[in-house]
Amino acid sequence: MLELRPNCECCDKDLPPDSREAMMCTFECTFCAGCADGVLRGTCPNCGGELVSRPVRPAAMLVKYPASTKRVLKAEGCVPRTAA
Repeated sequence: MLELRPNCECCDKDLPPDSREAMMCTFECTFCAGCADGVLRGTCPNCGGELVSRPVRPAAMLVKYPASTKRVLKAEGCVPRTAA
């Protein structure tokens, strides 16, 4: 079950469970679309994996399976990726 983390690890922007702007890797590292596309260029800074759109859990299922409230934030922020 996905945690549906509540914020971007880079800029701490709120990403509610129904956000279409949330991006994540296979380890559920979570970023806003602005950081994922701009700063990180589609690659997770933690594991090197691809960042993809996070699915939206149906509202009815949030009652039974609520989203996480634990905020994860990189204290040093995210380092911009350079073009390969």
